[in-house]
Amino acid sequence: MKHLTGAILVSMATLLVSTVAHGQSDGVAAAKANIDRYSKIPTFEAPGEAFDAKACMAGKSIFTIPASSSIPFIKTIADHRNEIAKQLGFEHSIWENQGNPTQWIQGIDFSINNNFDLISLLAGADPRFFEPQVKAARDAGLAVVTAHLTGLEQDVPGGVTSATAIDYKTAGSLLADWSIVQTDGKVNALVLVSNEALSTDSMVSGLKAAFDTNCPDCKYEIVNVPISDWATKIQPTVRAKLQADADINYVIPIYDSMSSFVVPAITITGKGDSVRVATFNGTPFVIDFVREGQVEMDVGENLDWIAHAMLDAEMRILCGLEPVRDSKVPLLIFDRNNAATAGTPAEASKGYGDDYVTGYHKLWMIEK
Repeated sequence: MKHLTGAILVSMATLLVSTVAHGQSDGVAAAKANIDRYSKIPTFEAPGEAFDAKACMAGKSIFTIPASSSIPFIKTIADHRNEIAKQLGFEHSIWENQGNPTQWIQGIDFSINNNFDLISLLAGADPRFFEPQVKAARDAGLAVVTAHLTGLEQDVPGGVTSATAIDYKTAGSLLADWSIVQTDGKVNALVLVSNEALSTDSMVSGLKAAFDTNCPDCKYEIVNVPISDWATKIQPTVRAKLQADADINYVIPIYDSMSSFVVPAITITGKGDSVRVATFNGTPFVIDFVREGQVEMDVGENLDWIAHAMLDAEMRILCGLEPVRDSKVPLLIFDRNNAATAGTPAEASKGYGDDYVTGYHKLWMIEK
């Protein structure tokens, strides 16, 4: 009887181990399927009906307030918006700032006093910090919009006219899924976020959902570093965490411009062979890091595509068309296999194909 009981217990234990292993294998497979889905050159999808952009924007003006001019990702988008505005023949100005909400408010005052038609709060300039000023601008007849701030599932914030969103939630899930696949479900990650950015909520929800579904036993710690502190706090934070936990195998900075401070921290601690970096945005210098082997993966957005998409949504508002919520900006994973397609050095508009250029020309009725 004792032998029979022991045999049953061994059998049950074997079944349990087999079930857990099968469940882990299923999670890794699901994560890989998601990665594969976003590893192909994207195609253009029009966010709305075609319109004559040059004709309807004649005499109109847009004032862009970036979250911070010191972050390469944001500055690149703002600069590309400038070039597109020149091509279409309307006035566009950029309010240079260092990410201080007081500077954003000064920009709103300037735009009101100088009779702009629309204020674009770009990539993190959050209207919840200055709702009275947003109301003042709208009362003065200006449209106020957020661009590349919210996820598709998030509400329009801070009393603005409209919010043109990005699929941040999927980007977050891809960061988790990548680490799950690469470690075969044995993740121990340090995740760096900036909680004051509204997009962070969307990205973190996607990351958590992916871990919960595809790797519930994976370990990760989320650490907040405000945008204004990136230059001074990211490197010492990462260094301290890596020294405190020798088993960390991934650092996941959810915004890739953080990588300029993450990579040196990993190098200083001598963890270059054991700690990998997965991130999001597609900033050219980070894709260079991918090509050089300093960052393993970057979920990229074509920064020129973003500039086109955000301006498209804003022009529609000024032209009396239906506002666009979903910008239709796609995601593309860059790793060592395709990073070189973005150029050497990488460029903001390379590696994604040129389908979007033709697409927007047709959408805006631009003759070649």
